[in-house]
Amino acid sequence: MASFSFNTAAELFPAAIRKKKRAGFAYRRFGTAAEAVRFAIEELPADSLNGAYLQVEEARFDQSGIRTLYESQDFPLQRRPRAPEPVPASDKADTEAA
Repeated sequence: MASFSFNTAAELFPAAIRKKKRAGFAYRRFGTAAEAVRFAIEELPADSLNGAYLQVEEARFDQSGIRTLYESQDFPLQRRPRAPEPVPASDKADTEAA
């Protein structure tokens, strides 16, 4: 990964999902690419990460590219466990009924 700077400002764009009207993830700007990468991997729900892309200067990174940046030895931030996925309300009702 030659000449990538994790200290450069970055923008994270959501996936265009037309079937779901989902509140939550929208366009977001970060002071550093490292913060954007960590947010994408650790905070975004998997369905939001799928199709999202990160733009750093003129370079674009898809889900695979974002994951590669996160797993890079050069990644400057401490990695945290991924946030647990919330259980949809319909699944909670099914569990409680059982």
